[in-house]
Amino acid sequence: MNQRLNIAICSYRSAPFGGGQGIFVFELSKALHDLGHNVDVISGPPYPNLKNSIKLIKSPGLNLFSTFDFQDRLKIFSEKKNKSADDWYEFISALFGGFPELKTFGNRAQNLLNKSSYDVVIDNQSLSYGMIKVQKNIPLIEIIHHPITKDYRYDIKFSKGMIQKISKWRWFSFLKMQKKVSLKLKVISTPSHNSKKDITKDFGVLEKNISVIPNGIDHEGFTPMQDIKRVPEQIITTASADVPLKGLDFTLHAVARLKEDYPGLKLVIIGAPRPGGHTERLIKRLQIDQNILYRSNLTRHEIAVEYAKSNIAIVSSLYEGFGFPVGEAMSCAIPLIATNVASIPEITQSFAELIPAESTDAIELAIRNIFTNPTKSQLRADAGRMHIIENFNWKKIAKLYENLIYKTIDEFQC
Repeated sequence: MNQRLNIAICSYRSAPFGGGQGIFVFELSKALHDLGHNVDVISGPPYPNLKNSIKLIKSPGLNLFSTFDFQDRLKIFSEKKNKSADDWYEFISALFGGFPELKTFGNRAQNLLNKSSYDVVIDNQSLSYGMIKVQKNIPLIEIIHHPITKDYRYDIKFSKGMIQKISKWRWFSFLKMQKKVSLKLKVISTPSHNSKKDITKDFGVLEKNISVIPNGIDHEGFTPMQDIKRVPEQIITTASADVPLKGLDFTLHAVARLKEDYPGLKLVIIGAPRPGGHTERLIKRLQIDQNILYRSNLTRHEIAVEYAKSNIAIVSSLYEGFGFPVGEAMSCAIPLIATNVASIPEITQSFAELIPAESTDAIELAIRNIFTNPTKSQLRADAGRMHIIENFNWKKIAKLYENLIYKTIDEFQC
């Protein structure tokens, strides 16, 4: 089979700035379109930025997580006309600390897809009951970047007190649905062999139902910029707001130790902290306010500029299903320190300084080593960029997805 296909990519949320969801949806839709296919994206809010020739079909949920203020949420719900059962479920579940968007998006997307004539649907990790119904009528490929059981375990591990643990249990209550749904899916794609192993272990999915297709990296957008000078003693990391899984605490503690020996030390954090949250409090307690620079809502070019100005990139994650910041830093040819966990070694190979997770000592030592041996570190970073171009370019990845799509359609028709 080698024909022009009508493809729907579903994503329950696709923020264009920050997080891997929006990046993945933008890049995959563009790559499949460049192969000659018609591609539509069905997304809940926040909506993605897409290539002009790709149609965005909005599946407007309540978007209650744009705020955590009860009065604001009540206003959003009150102003919604012709409320559906999913609207009521979404509001009540969020009111009691749940995350209902996965389930309600799946239901809304199913209603849209029932009226469609797509050749195949690619769902970006909603793992919702609605997708099981879609699978009965349209070939479906479910993307599982990694089982969210990993996020849950680390959130519980770093929770303080029983109330916080109960809050986390309530938030991750959607995992019961995801486990049930994953067992009924016929075709799953995941971006790393480590994620495949964890999906089979945590969700009980058969290995034969899981294909491994890595994510691609935009090596043309994330590229070295020779006209931009590096800022002395500036380092960079990417972190979601107050998410324990990203391991930001250990990098902050390392900065506190290093600031006396490196008076100009600056840590640029791509992301934004939760106002008054754990990270802000830790920065104040460590007295490193003057060493921290936050950058949020950046375009990929602006992120690449920040990489170009920095001397070291740090990925201190405790777990990654793939890890876009790893590949993006390598693509920018910046010396990289990354934790030797989960999928990260699959991406870096020997082209990064791999360290144990949850170790301030290891981060501190690695930073000192790179500052002491900049030429050696840069040679490895330059080779790392070539590794990314050769193995993680989106043209190559799109062909792998195209082959899986054709195989899925053939098996559906049998």
